[in-house]
Amino acid sequence: MEQVRIEYFGHSCFRLSWQGQRIVLDPYGDGCVPGYPPLRTEAEFVYCSHAHADHNAAQCVKLHAGAQPKFSLTALETDHDEAGGTKRGKNTVRVFDLGGVRVAHLGDLGRKLMADELALLSDLDVLLIPVGGFFTIGPETAKELVEALRPRTVVPMHYRTENTGYDVLAPLDDFLALFDGEEPDIVPLTYGGHIELEK
Repeated sequence: MEQVRIEYFGHSCFRLSWQGQRIVLDPYGDGCVPGYPPLRTEAEFVYCSHAHADHNAAQCVKLHAGAQPKFSLTALETDHDEAGGTKRGKNTVRVFDLGGVRVAHLGDLGRKLMADELALLSDLDVLLIPVGGFFTIGPETAKELVEALRPRTVVPMHYRTENTGYDVLAPLDDFLALFDGEEPDIVPLTYGGHIELEK
């Protein structure tokens, strides 16, 4: 089986690669996210969780259109805030099945998930989850979600570092500090970092 490669471009932007197809998730616009260089990459598919400029800059991705997807995709509409989307609108969670490897990207999830929503996110190999708070769920809610879903691998996103991200976001360490050794495999990726996995 061909490996699934997950590359991190910072903020909430990733590129999934499998069987010659590349999927870019939540590309950010030039100058939208402090500290990150302009995003320039290529893909066959682009998906954006919502319409804010730091998540929907599809124009920054050179798209090779016309490919028929070899993966399957499940989309779940959620909220960008804890008030039913009345503050920041809606958000789309997506689950990709890449040859049996299930990867979920939560976008700018802004509230806890309900039981029926959690059921759609069962048996995940990789969970790409926002942990910085303010615009999304924060470290504590992210930890609760990780404990509820029990994914094999967790990749945090949408947080502040010393040189990148919005000042209002919590740093990654606030999320990591909540685990006491019983956590799943948590893999913080730096800009340009990647993981590879297969079933």
